[in-house]
Amino acid sequence: MARKKRPFTTFSLSFLDIMSCGFGAVILVFLIIDHSIEVQSKVLNKDLLSEVNLLEEDISDGEKDKVRLRNILSDVDLRIVEAQGRATRINEDISEFEALIESLKRDGYTERSDIESLKAEIQSLEEEVKKLKAAAEDNSGNNARTFVGEGNRQYLTGLNLGGDNIAILLDISSSMLAEKLVNIIRLRNMRPDIQREAGKWVRALNTVDWLTAQLPVSSKYQLITFNTKAESILPKSDGKWLEVADQAQLDEVSTTLRKLVPSGGTSLENAFVALQALSPSPDNIFLITDGLPTQGINPPRGGKVSGKERLKHYRQAVRALPGGVPVNIILAPMEGDPMAASEFWQLAQISRGSFLSPSKDWP
Repeated sequence: MARKKRPFTTFSLSFLDIMSCGFGAVILVFLIIDHSIEVQSKVLNKDLLSEVNLLEEDISDGEKDKVRLRNILSDVDLRIVEAQGRATRINEDISEFEALIESLKRDGYTERSDIESLKAEIQSLEEEVKKLKAAAEDNSGNNARTFVGEGNRQYLTGLNLGGDNIAILLDISSSMLAEKLVNIIRLRNMRPDIQREAGKWVRALNTVDWLTAQLPVSSKYQLITFNTKAESILPKSDGKWLEVADQAQLDEVSTTLRKLVPSGGTSLENAFVALQALSPSPDNIFLITDGLPTQGINPPRGGKVSGKERLKHYRQAVRALPGGVPVNIILAPMEGDPMAASEFWQLAQISRGSFLSPSKDWP
């Protein structure tokens, strides 16, 4: 019996099915591999981005550090320039004072006998001042302010504190910082707050406080500060008299005064000229200074002033004083100006004022 043949079409379909399954498996494997690669790529990209961000942060921090270092270098360079400037000024000051010392030597103030003679003259003047009778009226209980010196000590000064219109002239030149030239140079190159605490300057301020505390309540006053120029202590009060009875204004004067820093040279002529702007004219003048002026109305042509030139500036300044008004001088000590005590004492005598060279614990 012959075997029945299977149709060919049935066999062909089975082969195609097998091929389809194989192709599908290949596609499935490809899709799995592609997905794995994509996931791995995302993970790698995320890690790389994190590293990039870290590097960018490091770069940003580095730029900030770079800017800080540049600022520090600029600050250091500025300090170096300022230090060099201070050194130059100090050298100039040293040269100026050396020239002044040489000038004094040429004027004949080098001998020990001259120094002792001047000391004896000053001591004699101080003794004479102590013997002067108090000419001021007894204003006990009528003072506008109170001022008590260290240790509650009171001194017989011989200063005439009376008058209806009283002018106080305060020297604010750099020499008011100290008695010795070397200390003046040293303090001139220090901070303003240190200069304001200089012993000689503080005593000058205390002297002003003491004077204003003794003035009669019914009188008027004006405080004029001067170095190379002269001006009233309170703004917009030039040429005007202030009321002693105005307690708040007196306190403002004291506060404003303690904000100043002594500086510059000394023009006594400008200070005396400023008195001419007051109306009516003062009937009592107090001058707080430490020596003869270093210039007239205008600055000197050269940077050095001899002892004879200072004396010439002083005598020119005296001509600007209002006539017939007592001038009371409170002279602080100053190295290298031996003629000051004699000249100011003569001015006090001629004007019928007083002369006082106080000790360091006054007022």
